[in-house]
Amino acid sequence: MPRLYLVRHGETTSNVMKRLDTAMPGAALTDFGGRQAARFGLENIAASGRPVTLISSVARRAQQTAEVVGGVWGVDAEVVDGLHEVQVGDLEDRNDKEAYLTFSSIVERWHHGETSVALPGGESLDDVFDRYLPVVEDLAQRYLAGPQGRDVYVVSHGAAIRLIAARLAGIDPGFAVSNHLPNTGVVEL
Repeated sequence: MPRLYLVRHGETTSNVMKRLDTAMPGAALTDFGGRQAARFGLENIAASGRPVTLISSVARRAQQTAEVVGGVWGVDAEVVDGLHEVQVGDLEDRNDKEAYLTFSSIVERWHHGETSVALPGGESLDDVFDRYLPVVEDLAQRYLAGPQGRDVYVVSHGAAIRLIAARLAGIDPGFAVSNHLPNTGVVEL
């Protein structure tokens, strides 16, 4: 049965600096992030034995990760709008404790059903769902369904992946909140 894989991008300079970086185009991969992407590609090259489709968000780090993975697999990645990270608005480029506490507390509220609460100057979970879920539905209809179904790998972003996966798979909110997705970590749906 074909699967949908949500893959977090490789390490970026913002990850190293612990900066909230969600605006486009965003930070580039570090050299280590490029190696993470190559390792992911090598470790997952023949996971299913089926053809694969590789999709990337519009963010630079996701496109770079998908480009490296696609190079290993011999496939081109399609860049698709709507799969980018949760937009943090006024918290953009901050790495202070207050910014992280604000972000974390709102994300936790989202996981517990307060989906209309927005980050200061940024998105609500309803906003994220409104742009991300239709893309996933389209990908499922185009690639996962039917006898010619294929695995779909979507290179996206940590917070967005955890929120979308919790919604689609009915993951316990406490688990989703407390489990960080590492760079090139993957959620299989």
